[in-house]
Amino acid sequence: MLARPLSSYYLLIAGSGLLLLIGLTMVFSATSVKAYAEDGSAFTAVRNQLVFAVLGLVGFWVCQRLPATTLRFFGVYILGGAVVLLGILDLLQAMGAVGILHIAQDGSVSLGPLRANLLWLYIGPVGLQPSEFVKIGVVLWGADIIARKGADLGYWRELSMPMFPIIGLLFVLVGYNDLGTMLVVLALIVGLLWAAGVRTRVFAALGVLGLSGIGLLIAAASRGAGSGTQGEPNYRLLRITTWLSEPKDCAADLCYQILQARSAIYEGGWFGVGLGKGALKWNWLPAADNDFIYAVVAEELGVVGCMVIAVLFAVLAYTGFRIARRVDDPFRRLAATGITTWLVAQAVINMGGVIGLLPLTGVPLPLISAGGSALVVTMAGVGILASFARAEPDAARALHARPPARWVRLVWAPLPPLPPPRRPAGKGGVGRR
Repeated sequence: MLARPLSSYYLLIAGSGLLLLIGLTMVFSATSVKAYAEDGSAFTAVRNQLVFAVLGLVGFWVCQRLPATTLRFFGVYILGGAVVLLGILDLLQAMGAVGILHIAQDGSVSLGPLRANLLWLYIGPVGLQPSEFVKIGVVLWGADIIARKGADLGYWRELSMPMFPIIGLLFVLVGYNDLGTMLVVLALIVGLLWAAGVRTRVFAALGVLGLSGIGLLIAAASRGAGSGTQGEPNYRLLRITTWLSEPKDCAADLCYQILQARSAIYEGGWFGVGLGKGALKWNWLPAADNDFIYAVVAEELGVVGCMVIAVLFAVLAYTGFRIARRVDDPFRRLAATGITTWLVAQAVINMGGVIGLLPLTGVPLPLISAGGSALVVTMAGVGILASFARAEPDAARALHARPPARWVRLVWAPLPPLPPPRRPAGKGGVGRR
């Protein structure tokens, strides 16, 4: 079955589709009781998630239709737009911190139609998370830059320019307020460089620089980062120290999230208490529909449900790296590796934090957690992978040999470019002996 030309495409569609379906189900389960108590309707939160899922499917559809040249062209503009939005977000919060702008009771800072609240920037009624767009921007821009450099990437100067200044800027704009997202960005950059064949000693040097930057971000953090308060304990360092210590040895307020997540896992056991029957989501488990939705899965569906999600992410990882290995175009290979590394690293960070294998960082579980910008951007990334899966040489030849109906190509996806013909075996070619 895996030898069929379009196996990568169907695996990607099936795996990501199942994860999205599970996510919508678990968001409804995690929010229905609270939504009914507050709004009189159990469907308020999941209705919003359905809207973002539809927008994500539109992003998937658009991205799987775009050729690689268009993706390469728009990469720098997506990254540039995300950086501008991040700059506006951080500037508003800085103006609130120094007293230029008033900080509202909910911690938000407003200037005309613009409003900044933690990681969210609101432009009138529209709210978005700029750091989510950084991920796809770094993937497309970084893959284009590295593909253009080619063999020159072996020289340190070619490797460092212009990537290092951009990464340094992202450390300031993203990492100061959102270390979890910065770790995901660093992971996908590592994936890009690994796919480009960067030497091990260069990775070692980059590792030292990356760890030093993360250490600086941890040292610079305070509990009131982004809200204007200063002089409080370093919450990032506290998360690491509480993770290293036993929950029974630390204060209840510091270990509250970890204790509630472990209680959910304990209550669920192997098969869970039943879908919708979990109790810890009723204002006991913080961010039950977002950062800690994996704990809700553990309580209601048990270890079996958690393993199903882990296996689906493993299938997604296998499919993404399979696509990267099979495509011929260097840009497609690099971008497929970067997107796969981004999704898998974010899933590992989230699940590892919930079950206690990693410190808590506050990143959502891709395709599962509630959230607008994250879901739309993730679906767009999956759409790019789908476009690359159809561009695999065997898949492209099969589609051209038996093309779908014209209306299918117009409505769903056009035919991918036909790869160059195989070189004949024998003289000047490669044959078997």
